[in-house]
Amino acid sequence: MGHDLTTTHTQLSPIPLHAGRGVTLVRGEGSYLWDDKDRRYLDLMTNYGVNLLGHTHALVADAIKLQAFRLTNAHQSFDTPARQDFLDALGALLPPPLTRISFGNSGAEAVEAALKFARVATGRIGVIATHRAYHGRTFGALSATADAKYRDPFAPMLEGVRHIPFDDLDALDRVLDDSVAAVIVEPIQGEGGVRVPADGYLRGIRERCDARGILLICDEIQTGFRTGSPFAFSREDIVPDILCLSKSIANGLPIGVTITTEAISDRVPKGSHGSTFAGNPLVCAAGAATLRVLNDETLHAHAARAGGRFQERVRDLGMPQVREVRGRGLMLAVELKKPSTPVIKAMQERGVLVLPGGGTVIRFLPSILIQDDQLDEGIAALTEAVRQTG
Repeated sequence: MGHDLTTTHTQLSPIPLHAGRGVTLVRGEGSYLWDDKDRRYLDLMTNYGVNLLGHTHALVADAIKLQAFRLTNAHQSFDTPARQDFLDALGALLPPPLTRISFGNSGAEAVEAALKFARVATGRIGVIATHRAYHGRTFGALSATADAKYRDPFAPMLEGVRHIPFDDLDALDRVLDDSVAAVIVEPIQGEGGVRVPADGYLRGIRERCDARGILLICDEIQTGFRTGSPFAFSREDIVPDILCLSKSIANGLPIGVTITTEAISDRVPKGSHGSTFAGNPLVCAAGAATLRVLNDETLHAHAARAGGRFQERVRDLGMPQVREVRGRGLMLAVELKKPSTPVIKAMQERGVLVLPGGGTVIRFLPSILIQDDQLDEGIAALTEAVRQTG
């Protein structure tokens, strides 16, 4: 007998892959979110750095609404005005020779494409990544991610990936050989605890890659548009061979892009990579609107100044429980001398949302439009939470 669909109802619930925060969010505006009890929260995590312009930014919302009534999806074998608009907006920010782009739906997908393109372009399989690196949780990206808690349940990983200490050029020298296709690096490590390398580190990697015909992949999925300039790699006046972007570039809608040189693009076979939803007009419309807002030097100057002020004010508090305050622009961390989870929970109880960045690190990824008084609100909650939790 056939199954009677009218008499059944399956109760679905998510696979428990994430620790619940105990809050049901229903709306957002600027740097604030509200729950289903109409309690307001200061959002200093922005969905792991996604909502860089805050919530319900008017220009982005208008672009989404307009495009939703025109065309929401179209395969990349067809051109669309929204996709071209996105390419124009991103192209205005990119340095040459980064001229070729592949669309995906997330940061992990951007990294997956980067690793595939590096292998096919060089004919080599080796990839060098770093300790504490986070590049995503699909198989290729997971192989470059360092944390055992993500990797071990799904081992073995992709062949040929090795991890070395971050910010250590001598360690890099010891592993570079003719089997290596690419070095992949976050200019500032995000989930690893907002680790800022010494000046000259990225330039040193670039020089070593050039000497051996190895490609440099910069993962700017979290650092992009947040550290006081559009791209963190520009601080050292270098350009990667492959650039991965995601998170903030459509201010909340799912997108990831992998940008390469023409020489690399020419080695990628047609049909060897793709995604059904990638580059769809709805997301591209949101992305174009977001990128045009971000193409404003005053915003990046604000991020640099506000982030510097945050670090100075937290240091000046002289809290003995704080080991270090670090970051660049509005990518910030406070490292404690004790576990961070109780402090993060206590801050949430005070209406401020922040992130972990390792067992003792609190990570702050606010909107680039955040104001000083809002950051001060976060600092006050941090101070009270640190004292409350001993």
